[in-house]
Formats: sequence, C-alpha cells, structure tokens
Amino acid sequence: MEQRHLGRTGLRVSRIGLGTLTWGRDTDEHNAADQLKAFWDVGGTLVDTADVYGGGEAEHLLGRLLGNLVPRRDLVVATKAGSVPDPSRRFDGSRGHLLAALDASLRRLGTDYVDLWQIHAFDHVTPLEETLQAVDLAVSSGRVRYAGVSNFSGWQLAKAATWQLAAPGRRTRLASTQMEYSLLQRGIEREVLPAALDLGVGLLPSSPLGRGVLTGKYRTGTPSDSRAASEHLAPFVEPYLDEAASRIVDAVATAADGLATTPLHVALAWVRDRPGVVAPVIGARNAQQLTEALSVEALSLPDEICQALDDVSAPVHRYPDQDWSTL
Repeated sequence: MEQRHLGRTGLRVSRIGLGTLTWGRDTDEHNAADQLKAFWDVGGTLVDTADVYGGGEAEHLLGRLLGNLVPRRDLVVATKAGSVPDPSRRFDGSRGHLLAALDASLRRLGTDYVDLWQIHAFDHVTPLEETLQAVDLAVSSGRVRYAGVSNFSGWQLAKAATWQLAAPGRRTRLASTQMEYSLLQRGIEREVLPAALDLGVGLLPSSPLGRGVLTGKYRTGTPSDSRAASEHLAPFVEPYLDEAASRIVDAVATAADGLATTPLHVALAWVRDRPGVVAPVIGARNAQQLTEALSVEALSLPDEICQALDDVSAPVHRYPDQDWSTL
C-alpha cells in the first residue's frame, strides 16, 4: 500500500487506516485479529483507536495483538484522549485528565509509546494552552511521537496549530486532524480543510463511506447484519438515510457500474484522493469486508467521474465561507 507523509512531518502512514471503533464490543478478538493480519499483509500501517472505544476494550484488544500477531514496529498506533463518560461534561482537555488518560492507554496497549496521540475534541472549559501543554509534555517524555486533534472546528484547529507553530522547537507541531468526511458529509470543506491545508495539518477522514451508506447496502432496505439494524448504531446511520443522501448514493452506484467496480470502491477512492487527505480510516465488520475495501488500492477515479460526484454532493458554500468577491 502507498505510504503518505502525515502533514508536514516525517511520519509516513498507509493511505488507508484501520479503525477500531467497534473492537471489544461488536468485534471480538478473533475477528479483530483477522482484520489486523489482513491489513498488515497488504502493507497497512495506521491503526486508529481511542481510550473510550468499547470502554477501553478496543485498546486492550489491540494491545493483546501487538507483538504477538503483528510486529509493533510495523504499525503506526494512533489513539485519542479527552472524551469522558460524563453526561454533564463530555470532553475534558485538562492537563491532569489527558496525561492520566495517556498513561492508562499505554497500559491497555501494552506499549511504552504511541505513534500518534490525538485530542479527541475541543474542551470549551479548559484553556487551550493547557490542553496543548499536555501534548508537549507527552511528546517530550517520549510517550508520544506525534500529536494531532480530532473534531476541532476550523477556528479551533487554526488556533491550536498556530499556537504550536509560534514556538518552533519548544512546542509540538500538530501533524493531523481527524474529522468525518465523505460524499455524504463535506462540511469540513468550508473551514476545517482550508485551515488544515494552509497550516500543513494532514486530514484523517473518519466514516469515509458515509457510515456505511455509500456502499449501497441500504438502497433496498436494511440488512439484518448492518449497523442500521443494530440497536446502538442505528441512530449513527439514520441521518444518512434521507432523500438527499439517496441521490448521492445512486450517483455513486451509477459511477461504479460504468467503471465495473463497486460503490464502496468509488466512494473510498473519491475521499482518499481529495486534497489534504492523508488516510481515510475505515472500520469493518470482518476481515472479508475489510479486504474488499483494501482492494481499492489500484483504483483511481477518472477526472470526469470525480467532477460528477463533486457536483451531485456539493455542499452549500455561502458568505462568509466562500470568497465574498465571487458571490
């Protein structure tokens, strides 16, 4: 698999990442092992998790597989901290919480460092400089090699990245931002993506297949083994089952027919090769499903197909998101 630099850093990652959102909950250790082995066999390196996935079980599971199944040195292990199971405060970016969460992640992962540590979301209560100081401490201690953020809006990303760049050599440059991005969700193109491109922050798209909808599996109903049929994941999929999404899915299916490939491959290739994108992070139910997705490596969409998909899925850009002089 092709390797790409993560932002303006020396870290290289596979241009498709493996997500572990369902590990330890819907994905058991046997299926997780099959997925990780299939991913590694084709040259995949970036494995993304978080301290809250499966209540910590995703990290536990990945930790049991590191070294035993796949050499630790062959993987770029990315995890996140900052989300908390507290309905009164969903995010905690305080220095104390973040550093304690990192130590707990390392214990679960069974490693003494993570390659990429991401702040899971912006904390409006904690001063941003305190959150970023925790990042710098984590890197200077050797427990973290590179740092990024996740679910930061455009101004939040710009503020954080600029703060870190203001003291080169003393503060850790942000390597990445992880955001939902697909043909069904292009909202980041308004502010987040322009900020990332300008500041040299690499984009790691999550849910690149529109939460599974872009595969076309819901065009004729809800399969019994799909996420939309799952009690705890159905609300996650439901927003993308409306009429507007259906038109985009139909366009993806038409393009797939014309290219003699699958809607999954068309949707994944589109987001993989967008400007600023480093590696879409995909989650799979099993190794067979993952292998199908990874076979997109050889596909590059023709320009006319990309343009047609751009047009049918184009988000509305109005003032001030668009250059006022063009309005």
